[in-house]
Amino acid sequence: MGFERAIINGKIVTGEESYKGNIYIKDGKIALISTEIFEANEVYDASGKTIMSGFIDTHVHSRDGINGAHHKEDFSYSTKAAAAGGITTIFEMPNCNPAIYNVDMLESLVECVTPKAYVDFCVWGIALGEVNANELEAMAKAGVVGFKYFWGYAVDRENFQLVYNYKEGMQNISPPMNRGEIREMFQNIAKTGKILGIHAEDFEIIKHETPKVLATEGRTYADLLKTRPAICETTIIQSAIEYAHECGLALHLHHLAVGESVNIIRHAQAQGKKVTAETCPQYLELSAEEHGDSLGAYMKWFPLVREKYNQAPLWKGLNDGTIAHVSSDHAPHTEEEKKKGLFDSPSGNAGVETLGLLMINAVSTGKITDNQLAKLQSENPAKLYGLYPQKGSLEIGTDADIVIIDFDSEYEFRQENMQSKVKLSPFNGRKLKGKPVETILRGLTVMRDGTIVGEARGKFLRV
Repeated sequence: MGFERAIINGKIVTGEESYKGNIYIKDGKIALISTEIFEANEVYDASGKTIMSGFIDTHVHSRDGINGAHHKEDFSYSTKAAAAGGITTIFEMPNCNPAIYNVDMLESLVECVTPKAYVDFCVWGIALGEVNANELEAMAKAGVVGFKYFWGYAVDRENFQLVYNYKEGMQNISPPMNRGEIREMFQNIAKTGKILGIHAEDFEIIKHETPKVLATEGRTYADLLKTRPAICETTIIQSAIEYAHECGLALHLHHLAVGESVNIIRHAQAQGKKVTAETCPQYLELSAEEHGDSLGAYMKWFPLVREKYNQAPLWKGLNDGTIAHVSSDHAPHTEEEKKKGLFDSPSGNAGVETLGLLMINAVSTGKITDNQLAKLQSENPAKLYGLYPQKGSLEIGTDADIVIIDFDSEYEFRQENMQSKVKLSPFNGRKLKGKPVETILRGLTVMRDGTIVGEARGKFLRV
């Protein structure tokens, strides 16, 4: 039959079933799945290992673009890191430089990063209200995977970059949108048929609480949490769900950190409202009590990692399907920036490489099953964003994007071995069980036994 590759004797795992079998690859596609052995040019014996569809990370900030922060990261580093963690497709977030606010900026980014891409990728478009309302339809037709709105952030009118610490009176800055403007933006995005993802934090509460905390001179992690209480997330989620339902918009809630948010979303889904959500490993595995003061800025993300009691509802949401998938919110900063302290350092850390490792470990520790892993990291995101079955499946005729996992491998994660340019991780020293040993993109190996192999051959996926 002329197969180019065969992966034999492995345990094939999808969201619904597990069985021993062999996968045969030709022309970058899955050509046959069988219990029989056939000849192939290259054979990988996966005895004792698990075969899954390649993972998908829908939330990555690679710091690239023609004016990108390349001293922190670029697409070559971030996509190598993705491959090291079993990921074969990433979604690049639109607040790069230049921001993805129109079709020209989309094409500019694609041209810039494609030669560096070790995995396939989609790109989010940014939603800026009236600033780019007239660009939304063209961006949707050009193939952005959806639109991202950073609720509560101001925008620089000259370069369309987000302003994270807006103060009244700033020059050439569009202040955060009011609720009427936000509602109108939801209506405009609904017309495109694309999904809207939001960063859910209430800027007004943060603006009110932060000076009060700073006046006390408190600088602990507990003090930082006071500047962004849990209600910052839940109030925005409730509002966003109602705005989206009113105009028939599919809403996606990024990086859930608050346990109560899961209950709100579950209730809305039961009412038939079109809302989905994701969370991240930092909210599932780290907590303010156990890690806040020891890790400090090295686990600072916005939204903040919260108290441990939030973890159980998040895991329950993953197990019952309320939360669709897990992403990384990969957003690295330099060690010099992180050393500025808890309140002064920027938010974000490297995470695309550890996403798959931590979710595989969750199978080993009994928090999820291997079938759930296949759903959460492959099938669900592919279905949600219109990539399925070409991505996220192990069906004949689809892209041969495959991760081979050794669930028996026990090791200590060391940040100095990371593929990212900035080698910092809050999970440094974490003992884990189970790891990807081979990542295959469209039939060709990208990572083998922790080493990146081959050339950059990732493609832009227009959705």
